[in-house]
Amino acid sequence: MSQTANTYRTIKKEGRGVFKDRGSKFIAYAYPVKSQQEIKQKLEELKKKHHNARHHCYAWRTGPGKEQSRQNDDGEPSGTAGRPIMGQIQSYDLTNILIVVVRYFGGTLLGSGGLINAYRGAAAEAIENGGPVKREVSCTYEIEFSYAVMNDVMTVIKDEKVRRVQEDFTRHCRFIVALPRERAERFAGRLEKIPEVYTIKHIETG
Repeated sequence: MSQTANTYRTIKKEGRGVFKDRGSKFIAYAYPVKSQQEIKQKLEELKKKHHNARHHCYAWRTGPGKEQSRQNDDGEPSGTAGRPIMGQIQSYDLTNILIVVVRYFGGTLLGSGGLINAYRGAAAEAIENGGPVKREVSCTYEIEFSYAVMNDVMTVIKDEKVRRVQEDFTRHCRFIVALPRERAERFAGRLEKIPEVYTIKHIETG
């Protein structure tokens, strides 16, 4: 499925898949992620959980435009693990996703074809169980303004169907908000016209 500039495909939730071949067991974990920090955390958690496993192979891709990606064979023959995992991410046209396949060696060498089939099969099952889904690309903003213009700002937030992520009323009003990218420019433009809106800062797109 093709993507537009304002949508991308990922998975709804964590998904798992299992593939077995001649005693070896391949356990795949697919996670929806948005940052390399999340990816690092998930990898560390799985390495602790499966510390006796022979390999922890993975592939990931992030960014609504698929800007960043990486794959790792973790000691398997080159191109037999990370590449087929990434191949499934590409086949499903996904981003903001991490797939880790943990292998417990069964004592029998599977050969390149067997390994590729196993890693590909486990990854595909994890993706299906995670539930591929289309999401809107969202923009996150930090906005600061005085109490005097609260009603004006709230009117814009309501009109543009903006989601408030965080609020702070310590000194003046400070919101972290998120909305679809297609409405972001109009939202920021309307805020700029309100007096005593001190900050309209774009934080991230994703």
